[in-house]
Amino acid sequence: MDKINLTDEEWRDKLSAEQYHVLRQAGTERAFTGEYDHKFDDGSYLCAGCGAELFESEQKYNSGCGWPAFTAPAEASSIDEHVDTSYGMRRVEVRCSRCDGHLGHVFPDGPGPDGLRYCINSASLDFKPR
Repeated sequence: MDKINLTDEEWRDKLSAEQYHVLRQAGTERAFTGEYDHKFDDGSYLCAGCGAELFESEQKYNSGCGWPAFTAPAEASSIDEHVDTSYGMRRVEVRCSRCDGHLGHVFPDGPGPDGLRYCINSASLDFKPR
């Protein structure tokens, strides 16, 4: 997958203010406000920044956390994980491996076989129905 490298100005032109805040400034949308928190249609979740396929609807579940939650990415190579020690916490940040956009965090309290919960901002996603 080819990397996407845009200037800050190009990102600002391409994204909405909320998408820019989440994807490029590692922001977080308010809980229970995101478009995809309660969407369970069949399809794929793409990066709102570059269109890379990140998650499949089969891995989505209602965690009750206020953000879309997934048990696994579509492909392990579609995301990068980084240690995040902001706000006095130690978390694992999830980024799009194609454009380096901030997606959310992964926590070890999920229901899937690996016990992971990918807690992802709706603003960082687009949905492609099947």
